Amino acid sequence: MHYCLFLVLCRLCWEPVMTYLYREKQIVMEYFSYHTHTSYCDGKSTAEEMVLRAIELGLKSIGFSSHAPLPNKEPWSMDEILLEAYVDEIEELKVKYTDKIDVYRSLEIDYIPGVTASFKSYKKKAHLDYTIGSVHLVKVDSNSEFWFLDGPDTNFSHGVEVLFDGDIKNAVTAYFDQVIEMIITQQPDIVGHIDKVKMNNKGRYFSEDDKWYLDLLDKTIIALKESDCIVEVNTRGIYKKKSGTFFPDAYFLKQCLKYDIPVTISSDAHHVDELISVFDSAQEMLKRIGFVSVRVFEGDIWCDHPL
Repeated sequence: MHYCLFLVLCRLCWEPVMTYLYREKQIVMEYFSYHTHTSYCDGKSTAEEMVLRAIELGLKSIGFSSHAPLPNKEPWSMDEILLEAYVDEIEELKVKYTDKIDVYRSLEIDYIPGVTASFKSYKKKAHLDYTIGSVHLVKVDSNSEFWFLDGPDTNFSHGVEVLFDGDIKNAVTAYFDQVIEMIITQQPDIVGHIDKVKMNNKGRYFSEDDKWYLDLLDKTIIALKESDCIVEVNTRGIYKKKSGTFFPDAYFLKQCLKYDIPVTISSDAHHVDELISVFDSAQEMLKRIGFVSVRVFEGDIWCDHPL
């Protein structure tokens, strides 16, 4: 009798636990990571280390997107001489782990008008599955130096004060004009951290509620509406404590929903521990705004996946 009671209690306890674990596994299995950086550029982990951690986490797919080579080598971009090795290694990883995870090859390609190569040329040269287009370096008409938005606050302040003569409105407008030109002329599959210009602002130069700033966001939305680009919800600013909001913020995402512009979630991982950082929070925010799906890459096409 005691043995029978023991079996009943085991079953009562075991089934809820297994159901919970199964559900959790199912949720994890829906995770993906398409914006990742490795030691080929400024990442801290190798490509294979990224794949192995992605498998450990139960990700459905992983895409590699090292910073594409630039005409003037930057410390954070891939060296041109490494591109062939990058292409070959990702191909090897695709084959090696084909029964465990979908592996995709991409590049995060910077757009600088009149300076960088076309995205189509990179897609062909590196046999990319998809492209991520971003602006890190803003071209300044009156100066050969570029405004570098990333890194420490001093990069931002130097650009505003020296390259744009303290005119923040002119500086931010130049950034969004370059992003819009990239969307129109290059048509990347994904637009990376589209409002990253706000990262090092922190309310020092302008308010993100200023009409002129919101007008620039709306202008960018119109360009996206007329393209097939996907907007990434980039979580890196949150988990690296460089921003209080995602890139882009809720206002921009509400406009994306209004105009039926698709979104995906990216962690912009530079280390294996960052592959799906703050994904849950991003999903919850999207659901609160009203999104019912995100774009995922399957085989060779982008599909809508329910949140």
